[in-house]
Amino acid sequence: MARITMKNSQKATFAGVFEVYISAVTARGVKDKTIATYKQHFHAISKRLDVSLPINRLNSTALDNMILKMRKEGLSDSSINSYTRTLKCFLSWCNEEGYTKANLKIYKAAETVKETYTDEELLTLLAKPDADCKFCEYRNWVIVNFLLNSGCRAATVRNIQNQDVDLSRRQIVLRHTKNGKVQVIPPCSAMVAILRDYMAVREGESSDYLFCNEFGGFLTENALRLAIVKYNTSRGVERTSIHAFRHTFARKYLVDCGGDAFSLQQIMGHSTLKMTRHYVDTFPKASQETTDNIKSVTINLYESKESVQSYLSDRHINGVKKWSALEKNNYYMNLFQQYRDVNYIVICRMLQQKNLILNNNKAA
Repeated sequence: MARITMKNSQKATFAGVFEVYISAVTARGVKDKTIATYKQHFHAISKRLDVSLPINRLNSTALDNMILKMRKEGLSDSSINSYTRTLKCFLSWCNEEGYTKANLKIYKAAETVKETYTDEELLTLLAKPDADCKFCEYRNWVIVNFLLNSGCRAATVRNIQNQDVDLSRRQIVLRHTKNGKVQVIPPCSAMVAILRDYMAVREGESSDYLFCNEFGGFLTENALRLAIVKYNTSRGVERTSIHAFRHTFARKYLVDCGGDAFSLQQIMGHSTLKMTRHYVDTFPKASQETTDNIKSVTINLYESKESVQSYLSDRHINGVKKWSALEKNNYYMNLFQQYRDVNYIVICRMLQQKNLILNNNKAA
């Protein structure tokens, strides 16, 4: 009789193990939409890789051939990147479970410029519709304002309920986020006014969705996409991407508002700073006007290391953390102990130099 193995990996096929993987990640709490994406990617992979073969026969040659087929068929770099990213997650799980030792590197996609709306397009889209417009047009206008004010993803916006909006405290709770963490955002004053008027028209129960269809029901992903397409094109704007509003928010925050990557990461709900860096690299913080207005940079030159010590000492003890008088005294005492073998006059100059430097800078 054949030896019994824990996984019986000699017979387990690629497709069969993938089903086990789907069950495992579902049990771990991975979202339904992510599971659906995994299945879509597996379907695409199965067209270029024989998934009926035993998974223990999978090797780097088969994986390389799969990628070559994708490239020959003209698949975009971003698509190949997405497929290999999903496949790597699956194979890494297989490695841990003992099904196979095969794995692959994520296909490197070329960096692309984030699509954003121009200021002219924004002026057109943000123009308030007439008072006698239909509810859907009015709702779409509010959604566009909200997307630009919050930088939220479309799925997050669709799942906001009336009870999540507290205009008196100026906060909105986002319960449906990509990373699964509840997030609270503070809308600006203008957005609060827009939402107050909208909610007076929308009405509904506290458990109803904030942005609903014309019958008060849940707004599906496709319904929102078509709604924005219709809204934008009706105003003469050819760009219709919902996610482009998120990119536009990031650009405005970094370039126009002078925001930083760390706060942008919190606002946009990125799990790591890696994704935020894409926005920072694409939308440099300094505008061309700021760059052109830089006339000169002041440089202080010192004759020796000792002569600059006092300036560094002053910057050190007057930095972010404010030092007490006792802490400053101890610091300078240690400084004296360090340099007393040089020359006492040098120490005096070092302790006095900071005032001379400050006075000279003021005079200049």
